[in-house]
Amino acid sequence: MKLTQHTVRLVLAEPLRISRSTMTARDAVRFTIHHEGLSGHGEAVTSLFYGLDTPALQRLAARTGEWLTRFAGPDTALHALRGGELTATGAPAAVTAAAEAALLDLVGKRTATAVHRFLGSSVAPRAATARTISLISPGQAAAQARGLAGAGFSVIKIKAGDADQEADLDRVRAVRAAAPEARLLLDPNGAWSPGQARELLPRFAALGVEAVEQPIAPGDPEALARLAAGSPVPVIADEDAVTYEDARRLAGRVHGINVKLAKCGGVHAALRIAALIEGSGTDLMLGCLTASTLGIAPAVHIADRARWTDLDGHLLLAHDPWTGIGGPDGFVEAGERPGLGVRPRTEPRAGSAAS
Repeated sequence: MKLTQHTVRLVLAEPLRISRSTMTARDAVRFTIHHEGLSGHGEAVTSLFYGLDTPALQRLAARTGEWLTRFAGPDTALHALRGGELTATGAPAAVTAAAEAALLDLVGKRTATAVHRFLGSSVAPRAATARTISLISPGQAAAQARGLAGAGFSVIKIKAGDADQEADLDRVRAVRAAAPEARLLLDPNGAWSPGQARELLPRFAALGVEAVEQPIAPGDPEALARLAAGSPVPVIADEDAVTYEDARRLAGRVHGINVKLAKCGGVHAALRIAALIEGSGTDLMLGCLTASTLGIAPAVHIADRARWTDLDGHLLLAHDPWTGIGGPDGFVEAGERPGLGVRPRTEPRAGSAAS
């Protein structure tokens, strides 16, 4: 097997402003694993929050390629990866997730099987995805929400954490008025103190917010659990729930855990967390980083496990270089194409060989 890499710039259609930063673009490094005439693809994206810049991802992709030369085929490499062998080389979760995705895509193409089928789902998962509204004015948020509801979105996620707390409330009020039937999620990205959160959560509950992600700064999961115990609106751990051990610590103590493949290490790691929290009173949310369809696709193949699906990263781009999972109508779907089921936008839709 051989791994090649390719880096592209993903430019957002409009700036994504959250409580700690504003993003206009990020780089994506495509991992392509070649074996016996077929190729499987995965993607890792840069993230300041997770300490991954473009040169680091490129170096790690090259190191992953060296690791892959130990294996005769993708099945044995996939087994070793899931046993922790790639992580043991120092590969961070995002790189492990990208390598696993490429191997899954390759194995699926070799066996003419969609990835979700050998992950345990006999029917292609289809889920209503949230669509994110960033820290913009209430008027702009209302206009976006109205357009999203008209396009078919039934779940809207609103960023919060504005320096003016009343602006956060006004933004939610505006979205609620513009899309009265939508389910509303709120994400301050850890911007509030515990005291602020205790004051604000009842006010957002009164506006019909369904759940709030990571209301307080990460680093004190016990404080998050205490906040969740007294909250009138479900609290979902995100930045405080990165690893399996983080999830174990919070299972049954928060209302949800946002699992992102790039932070937990891929589909297999996500399914382990899902199994861990099942029946604990903590529900699964599937989230993502801003990425192309290729980067989002692996999570779509397990979207039937989640109470909340937030897989809209590809929908935030000015140009998505991949296609195959839908999304513009408010739903993402895995489909039955072999492997991850995605293809470059330049690839003919019919009569083309798997690559």
